[in-house]
Amino acid sequence: MASEVAPANACDALRRELCAAGIAVTEAPQEGGACIFLFNRWNTELAGHVQAAHSQHLLAICCEPESLALDATWEVLAAGAADLLLWRGGDAILPQVRARLQRWHEVGQLMSSEGIGDFLVGHSEPWRRMLQSLVEVAAFTQSPVLITGETGTGKDLLAQAVQRLHNGAGELTIVDCTTLSPELAGSELFGHERGAFTGAYSARDGAFAAANGGVLFLDEVGELPLPLQAQLLRVIQEQQYRRIGSNDWHPCRFRLVCATNRDLEAEVQRGAFRADLYYRIAAWRCRTPPLRARQADILPLVQHFLRQLGCQDLELDPAVRHYLLTRSYPGNVRELRQTVARIWHRHIGPGPLTIGDVPPDDRPDCLPCWPDDAFANAIGRAVDLGMSLARIGQAATDTAIQLVLQQEGDNNQRAALRLGVTDRTLQLRRKARGAAA
Repeated sequence: MASEVAPANACDALRRELCAAGIAVTEAPQEGGACIFLFNRWNTELAGHVQAAHSQHLLAICCEPESLALDATWEVLAAGAADLLLWRGGDAILPQVRARLQRWHEVGQLMSSEGIGDFLVGHSEPWRRMLQSLVEVAAFTQSPVLITGETGTGKDLLAQAVQRLHNGAGELTIVDCTTLSPELAGSELFGHERGAFTGAYSARDGAFAAANGGVLFLDEVGELPLPLQAQLLRVIQEQQYRRIGSNDWHPCRFRLVCATNRDLEAEVQRGAFRADLYYRIAAWRCRTPPLRARQADILPLVQHFLRQLGCQDLELDPAVRHYLLTRSYPGNVRELRQTVARIWHRHIGPGPLTIGDVPPDDRPDCLPCWPDDAFANAIGRAVDLGMSLARIGQAATDTAIQLVLQQEGDNNQRAALRLGVTDRTLQLRRKARGAAA
């Protein structure tokens, strides 16, 4: 039976119970990994603390659930909490807390593992939030996944991540739906028997057979013609197929991953994509953020591409860094990779990449202005939330320090140089941030 706890003492009582169970509780939201944040009454000030923490996994627990309005529960998540529990006394909450911490720990390990973290590069909040959700769904469910997003945002890499995290032993079978001709599409998917049509000199397996026990990736699934959409739906529903020219049914079990840069919901509305197939393939949807929404990842991606080109930790002149950070990338990450390759191939000898390595056709006609719209929008949101000028300035400073330290591999000297402060000043600021947290 739940014990009665006075509201004024609820947080202290729960904190003691959690600590007795070996679960640490933070006094205020902290940056970094998982943490538990207790509160009695939700307000704008608490929302600001949670937002400023940028914690990857923050479990908020309300110790006075009667005071929490229904709308406020969503505000807790909107502020950055991963989940919200309501505590009314007793120890029934402990298994819930442990289960969440265990799952978040497992997801965090997978995200930083060699098979995922080394090729899905990025630390920005939109990218990490999307990747965390993808890893959890890929590793702990068998759900079909629909990946949407602009061209060049890494949809194919996410499909590879699903295959690496998939519990099945099969391989990743890729079908580019843009290359399927009406005449041969059936053979590509279903396979055919010898003599099934002119030119079928021998039997062959199709994509469904190759994907059996593994992952089938349909790239640009929005390009499938309606007749093939109906046939694909039948295979998904019945988990079996027939080769062209055969009467025999073959079992087929695969995890389906689809990708498209089309708005399939709009395609369904206009009759270009089957609604029943859409809801089959979109059991879980992942939208890749465009590069303009994850600008903090540009420099880490640049270093990643340089390593792929065979160069380890090549420095960038300030002008080159500024150029790469402020350039527009309509082709997203793919265009950034191509830009880095063009600059690298013009580079001569040792030393950093210099402004002369930028090809003439890529050089800007004029320097972009700063502060830009993205910065103004961020400040505007803070003002709308009622943040004071001191809080806004402190948050901007803390965020800048956090991002530069991530980009410089926690090297205090290089980070201080980029921020235009002394090593000692940066050390003091980091110490002050740690004490405040």
